[in-house]
Amino acid sequence: MRQEPGWVLVADGQRARVLERPSLGAPWEELEAEAWKVFDPPSRSLGTDRPGRVHESLGTTRHALEPRHDPHEARKVAFASDLAHRLEAAAEARRFARLILVAPPAFLGHLRDALGDGTRQRLKGSLDLDLTKATLAEIVAHLPEHRPA
Repeated sequence: MRQEPGWVLVADGQRARVLERPSLGAPWEELEAEAWKVFDPPSRSLGTDRPGRVHESLGTTRHALEPRHDPHEARKVAFASDLAHRLEAAAEARRFARLILVAPPAFLGHLRDALGDGTRQRLKGSLDLDLTKATLAEIVAHLPEHRPA
Protein backbone atom coordinates (compact mmCIF):
# COMPACT_ATOMS: atom_id res chain seq x y z
CA MET A 1 0.00 0.00 0.00
CA ARG A 2 1.22 3.47 -0.84
CA GLN A 3 1.59 5.73 2.17
CA GLU A 4 -0.40 8.60 0.74
CA PRO A 5 -2.80 9.95 3.37
CA GLY A 6 -6.16 11.12 2.12
CA TRP A 7 -8.71 13.42 3.71
CA VAL A 8 -12.40 13.92 3.13
CA LEU A 9 -13.86 17.20 4.35
CA VAL A 10 -17.59 16.88 5.02
CA ALA A 11 -19.03 20.34 5.68
CA ASP A 12 -22.01 22.63 5.55
CA GLY A 13 -22.41 26.25 6.60
CA GLN A 14 -22.11 25.49 10.33
CA ARG A 15 -20.06 22.36 10.89
CA ALA A 16 -17.24 20.37 9.35
CA ARG A 17 -15.92 16.86 9.84
CA VAL A 18 -12.68 15.34 8.55
CA LEU A 19 -12.17 11.71 7.61
CA GLU A 20 -8.69 10.34 7.11
CA ARG A 21 -7.29 7.29 5.42
CA PRO A 22 -3.57 6.82 6.20
CA SER A 23 -2.89 4.92 2.97
CA LEU A 24 -4.70 3.66 -0.11
CA GLY A 25 -6.81 0.64 0.79
CA ALA A 26 -6.85 1.39 4.54
CA PRO A 27 -10.18 2.05 6.24
CA TRP A 28 -11.46 5.60 6.73
CA GLU A 29 -11.58 7.00 10.26
CA GLU A 30 -12.94 10.26 11.60
CA LEU A 31 -10.50 12.77 13.06
CA GLU A 32 -12.38 14.13 16.07
CA ALA A 33 -9.66 16.75 16.70
CA GLU A 34 -10.30 18.24 13.25
CA ALA A 35 -14.07 18.71 13.69
CA TRP A 36 -15.17 22.35 13.49
CA LYS A 37 -18.47 23.92 14.40
CA VAL A 38 -19.68 27.50 14.45
CA PHE A 39 -22.72 28.93 16.14
CA ASP A 40 -25.12 30.56 13.71
CA PRO A 41 -27.65 32.59 15.71
CA PRO A 42 -31.20 33.04 14.45
CA SER A 43 -31.98 35.95 12.15
CA ARG A 44 -33.77 37.87 14.88
CA SER A 45 -30.51 38.26 16.81
CA LEU A 46 -28.41 39.16 13.77
CA GLY A 47 -30.42 42.14 12.68
CA THR A 48 -33.14 43.56 14.88
CA ASP A 49 -33.69 46.80 12.99
CA ARG A 50 -36.62 47.07 10.66
CA PRO A 51 -35.68 47.54 7.02
CA GLY A 52 -35.34 51.12 5.87
CA ARG A 53 -38.16 52.85 3.99
CA VAL A 54 -38.18 54.91 0.84
CA HIS A 55 -40.85 57.23 -0.56
CA GLU A 56 -42.08 56.70 -4.08
CA SER A 57 -41.20 59.63 -6.37
CA LEU A 58 -44.87 60.08 -7.27
CA GLY A 59 -47.57 59.83 -4.64
CA THR A 60 -47.43 58.91 -0.98
CA THR A 61 -46.47 55.25 -1.32
CA ARG A 62 -43.60 53.92 0.79
CA HIS A 63 -41.61 50.72 0.29
CA ALA A 64 -39.36 48.69 2.55
CA LEU A 65 -35.77 48.27 1.37
CA GLU A 66 -34.24 44.82 1.36
CA PRO A 67 -30.90 44.48 3.14
CA ARG A 68 -27.90 44.46 0.82
CA HIS A 69 -26.60 41.20 2.21
CA ASP A 70 -27.85 38.16 4.03
CA PRO A 71 -26.06 37.87 7.40
CA HIS A 72 -26.38 34.07 7.36
CA GLU A 73 -24.81 33.85 3.92
CA ALA A 74 -21.97 36.14 5.04
CA ARG A 75 -21.32 33.82 8.01
CA LYS A 76 -21.23 30.80 5.68
CA VAL A 77 -18.72 32.50 3.39
CA ALA A 78 -16.55 33.38 6.41
CA PHE A 79 -16.76 29.78 7.67
CA ALA A 80 -15.75 28.47 4.23
CA SER A 81 -12.78 30.84 4.23
CA ASP A 82 -11.76 29.67 7.71
CA LEU A 83 -11.99 26.02 6.63
CA ALA A 84 -9.93 26.76 3.51
CA HIS A 85 -7.19 28.37 5.62
CA ARG A 86 -7.13 25.35 7.95
CA LEU A 87 -6.95 22.99 4.97
CA GLU A 88 -4.13 25.02 3.46
CA ALA A 89 -2.15 24.81 6.72
CA ALA A 90 -2.73 21.04 6.85
CA ALA A 91 -1.64 20.72 3.20
CA GLU A 92 1.55 22.67 3.87
CA ALA A 93 2.23 20.39 6.84
CA ARG A 94 1.78 17.42 4.46
CA ARG A 95 -1.01 15.96 6.57
CA PHE A 96 -2.82 14.81 3.43
CA ALA A 97 -1.88 14.13 -0.17
CA ARG A 98 -5.43 13.82 -1.55
CA LEU A 99 -8.60 15.68 -0.63
CA ILE A 100 -12.27 15.14 -1.41
CA LEU A 101 -14.83 17.84 -0.53
CA VAL A 102 -18.38 16.86 0.43
CA ALA A 103 -20.81 19.75 0.93
CA PRO A 104 -24.17 21.11 -0.23
CA PRO A 105 -23.87 22.81 -3.64
CA ALA A 106 -23.86 26.46 -2.48
CA PHE A 107 -21.38 25.85 0.33
CA LEU A 108 -19.22 23.72 -1.97
CA GLY A 109 -18.93 26.76 -4.24
CA HIS A 110 -17.85 28.94 -1.31
CA LEU A 111 -15.23 26.35 -0.34
CA ARG A 112 -13.84 26.02 -3.86
CA ASP A 113 -13.57 29.80 -4.17
CA ALA A 114 -11.63 30.04 -0.90
CA LEU A 115 -9.15 27.18 -1.46
CA GLY A 116 -5.46 28.01 -1.72
CA ASP A 117 -3.10 26.66 -4.37
CA GLY A 118 -1.62 23.94 -2.13
CA THR A 119 -5.06 22.57 -1.38
CA ARG A 120 -6.27 22.84 -4.98
CA GLN A 121 -3.33 20.71 -6.15
CA ARG A 122 -4.41 17.96 -3.76
CA LEU A 123 -8.13 18.18 -4.56
CA LYS A 124 -9.18 14.91 -6.21
CA GLY A 125 -12.93 15.38 -6.31
CA SER A 126 -16.07 16.70 -4.70
CA LEU A 127 -19.60 15.59 -3.94
CA ASP A 128 -22.49 18.05 -3.70
CA LEU A 129 -24.27 16.33 -0.80
CA ASP A 130 -25.08 17.35 2.77
CA LEU A 131 -23.65 14.47 4.82
CA THR A 132 -22.55 16.33 7.97
CA LYS A 133 -25.04 14.39 10.11
CA ALA A 134 -24.47 11.04 8.37
CA THR A 135 -22.59 8.16 9.97
CA LEU A 136 -19.06 7.29 8.93
CA ALA A 137 -20.33 4.25 6.99
CA GLU A 138 -22.90 6.37 5.11
CA ILE A 139 -20.26 8.92 4.13
CA VAL A 140 -17.81 6.25 2.97
CA ALA A 141 -20.56 4.61 0.88
CA HIS A 142 -20.91 7.87 -1.11
CA LEU A 143 -17.19 8.24 -1.86
CA PRO A 144 -16.26 7.68 -5.53
CA GLU A 145 -14.21 4.54 -4.90
CA HIS A 146 -17.15 2.81 -3.17
CA ARG A 147 -19.93 3.66 -5.63
CA PRO A 148 -20.86 1.12 -8.30
CA ALA A 149 -19.75 2.09 -11.80
